[in-house]
Amino acid sequence: MNPPQVDIVVPVLNEERDLGPSVRRLVSFLRASFPFRTAVTIADNGSSDGTWTIACMLTRRFPEVRAIRMELPGRGRALREIWSRSDADVLAYMDVDLSTDLNALLPLVAPLLSGHSDLAIGSRLARGSRVIRGPKREMMSRCYNVLLRTSLGTGFSDAQCGFKAIRREQARVLLPLTQDTGWFFDTELLVLAERAGLRIHEVPVDWIDDLDSRVDIVPTVLADLRGIWRLSTGFARGEIKVPELRSQFRVSPGGLPVQVLSFGAIGAMSTVAYVVLYLLLSASMPVLAANAIALLVTAIGNTAANRRITFGISGRAGAAGHQLKGLIAFGAGLALTSGALYTLHHTAAHPSRLADVTVLVGANLVATVLRFVLYRRWVFGHREPAVEPGRSTPVCYENKTREASR
Repeated sequence: MNPPQVDIVVPVLNEERDLGPSVRRLVSFLRASFPFRTAVTIADNGSSDGTWTIACMLTRRFPEVRAIRMELPGRGRALREIWSRSDADVLAYMDVDLSTDLNALLPLVAPLLSGHSDLAIGSRLARGSRVIRGPKREMMSRCYNVLLRTSLGTGFSDAQCGFKAIRREQARVLLPLTQDTGWFFDTELLVLAERAGLRIHEVPVDWIDDLDSRVDIVPTVLADLRGIWRLSTGFARGEIKVPELRSQFRVSPGGLPVQVLSFGAIGAMSTVAYVVLYLLLSASMPVLAANAIALLVTAIGNTAANRRITFGISGRAGAAGHQLKGLIAFGAGLALTSGALYTLHHTAAHPSRLADVTVLVGANLVATVLRFVLYRRWVFGHREPAVEPGRSTPVCYENKTREASR
């Protein structure tokens, strides 16, 4: 059978009341409204009530539902274990109370399946979201995310919403770097992904607070503060090697067609800027010098724009090397355009300004094709991270860690 395109993990701990209705509602939604092959994996991490019995009953009723029982509690531990072994293209999770409206599921995973983004989060704080919850939890959530921005410089708006997804190949590299086994796991994964230069897509969600939430607020807050301190000191001391982590990814937004369009649009704007700058400079200096200066200035801007937009690489790590390689690539353009100018001015005694510009534009078009090939294969080219073949997961089994160690 084909592996699922999306694997949705539902972590549970003593949820015998909500598990059955929530999974039935989720399966009904997936069958009626979700266009991708999907598996639902119930992760029972240490329940002491009837949760496991209900989970196994659900696997017998619904073929797309699987259940795994783990000895030790911890949402982060469950997600890391199951995501590390899943063979789905996109790995997602949601809270069992289904506080987030399921209509946000398709906008969450679609950018990951298309290759546009690497990780997606539901956000209760993004513009367009609709949230029903008490003022106490609202204030705590906003204060927590402000703390993340001030202490770790994060750019995402909501770290704690239980509605997230990540591409499998990115998860294979990031998951071994995470340490938290509880609620802070979400934040840690997001911070590492952002520092790695991955693209995080935010989806505004409709969200209704679960009045019967089992989260113990005080221990959770203390654990979050310890996690923030651990990450902050780890980055400050250089113990978390972000540049090395970033270099493991080859970020290629949208594949070749989108890259070509992006590169072409940036190239068109660069050509206009180049021509304007050349015309200004050539009025007061030799044409070859004007060409070289105009090309150098636009080369730096072009490389920076393609680095961020076309090839999806953010941050300062590796930027100097990319600029150096970009200048070498533009050296080919300089040779082509300078050669075209030299030929024009030695075959025509007094070429018109129109002829000058026409030759330059034609030479630039040829140079553009060459630069794109160099950019894609050499300047911004990286090896893909090694990905182990995915392993299928049994439908319903207990004590996964113990079984694997025998």
